Amino acid sequence: MSGSEGSTAGAGAPTALIVGVGNASRGDDAAGLIAARLIKEALLDLPSPADPGRVEVLEHDGEGTALVALWEGAGTVILIDAALSGAAVGSIHRFDARSQALPAGFRSCSTHAFGVAEAVELARALDRLPPRLIVYGIEGRSFLAGAPPSGAVEAAARAVVERVLRDMS
Repeated sequence: MSGSEGSTAGAGAPTALIVGVGNASRGDDAAGLIAARLIKEALLDLPSPADPGRVEVLEHDGEGTALVALWEGAGTVILIDAALSGAAVGSIHRFDARSQALPAGFRSCSTHAFGVAEAVELARALDRLPPRLIVYGIEGRSFLAGAPPSGAVEAAARAVVERVLRDMS
């Protein structure tokens, strides 16, 4: 996948943007994409669904410069990506990226030389961070081409949905 899917181009920037980052063909790297799909479903199932102009959920390949452009104008941005820090598979990491740099372990599983962590730090240096930026990392272990995501990563993606919905309220 390249770029983003599900964009409402021309509709103006959403108040909140949720971006699942990853590669569906690289095992646990699909963590962010799985979470984004589950969040889309959860938003539709809410008793009073979110205003489509207020919340947008996208899947993205994680190319850093495109991420910086993608969140332009959004008030709240939540990024979900795979992480590889040495924690147990399925561990969930949450960072308030407005107040802290992302740890080095968050950089190691992207196929891009310039991924999520680098995008956040570039945006910080250029004063282009959104007013609120939350980054979730789902700890993975296997990022082999053609491998399915592990059960622990799929379970963690489901748990992230609940956390993201709390972050949105």
